[in-house]
Amino acid sequence: MAGSVDPPDSHPQSEVTRLLQDWCSGRRAALDALMPLVHRELRQLAASYMRRERPGHTLQVTALVNEAYLKLVDQTQVDWRNRSHFFGIAAQCMRRILVDHARQRLAQKRGGAEAPIALDDTVDIANVDGFDILAIDEALERLARLDARQARVVELRYFTGLSIAETAEALGVSTATVKREWGTARLWLTHALARL
Repeated sequence: MAGSVDPPDSHPQSEVTRLLQDWCSGRRAALDALMPLVHRELRQLAASYMRRERPGHTLQVTALVNEAYLKLVDQTQVDWRNRSHFFGIAAQCMRRILVDHARQRLAQKRGGAEAPIALDDTVDIANVDGFDILAIDEALERLARLDARQARVVELRYFTGLSIAETAEALGVSTATVKREWGTARLWLTHALARL
């Protein structure tokens, strides 16, 4: 998949999962131990997002990681299942931060709109250059209203860079289901983005 990061895997899943579960149980020390283990992967995820942004973006990788960290720490009601679940939530946080940042920038321009992504019907979402976070976000929101699981598959596969197997684990479904949903969602998003 073009433009994706390698799935985060520098630490055994069991160690990260154990720390996530300890953190859910209210052990603050577990969060302190977890963050150094996942920091590099969070930076990779943020760098992947920033590579897709337009040149001259005012938000830097470090700022995106820091803002995402603050949002993740604030997730007190999440029942962290595993490492894949954690990185899925991290990807959602980063996407929301970039969308909010883009909306603020447009508001500062007093309603000045950016040109939509120009796609033809054969272009795959993973090969889109000049990534427009607002267009992708709008399309994903529409997809989520039609099929929430397909939208989650896109977030986990495209934005987080999880493999088919990791996505299946995070969603609690079979790999065959993820493959089917991923193919359908990519086709739907390609057509949706072409109409923007």
